[in-house]
Amino acid sequence: MPRAGLTVERVVAAAADLADEVGFDGVTLSALARRFGVKDASLYSHVRSLRDLRSRMALLAGAEMIDRIAVAVAGRSGKEALVAFAGAYREYALAHPGRYAATQIRVDQSLVADSPALRRTAEITYGMLRAYDLDEPDLTDAVRLLRAAFHGYCALEAGGGFGAPRDVQQSWDRAVDALHVTLEQWPRTKERGD
Repeated sequence: MPRAGLTVERVVAAAADLADEVGFDGVTLSALARRFGVKDASLYSHVRSLRDLRSRMALLAGAEMIDRIAVAVAGRSGKEALVAFAGAYREYALAHPGRYAATQIRVDQSLVADSPALRRTAEITYGMLRAYDLDEPDLTDAVRLLRAAFHGYCALEAGGGFGAPRDVQQSWDRAVDALHVTLEQWPRTKERGD
């Protein structure tokens, strides 16, 4: 029943739009089918399951997010790159809550191997951290710290979790400053040359 002109890309984009409207957990195949005016079964020729749809949404949202971050960090390094990266991350998370929630799920591994967006995310993130001269495993630990800090802050902000009268933007700026200092003073796992 191709009357809706469905493609995988259209289905995933509509699911991402729906997630921003009703929340990531509110995206179901039934809700999406209603949006297109088709029966649920019509979607199964484009996505295998709800899990497959959600994985594809995560890849779409991740690609959108890293594209914005890449533009923000272009030509910057060190603290300036970190501030730009963090700002673009937060802006995307707050503007697209459903899509952002999709970026936090574990993606179906069959889709990961061929994902240019995931490779680009690693390249941009590690490139931004290059100025801090970290080696493994410190580099992975630093990436995890930044992700946890950015995600935690955005989740609390989106949920109205900051009730103190201090301006939320000022607190964000100070938190990013503190992350910069932490990265500069990173406790090395081992000395180089060992």
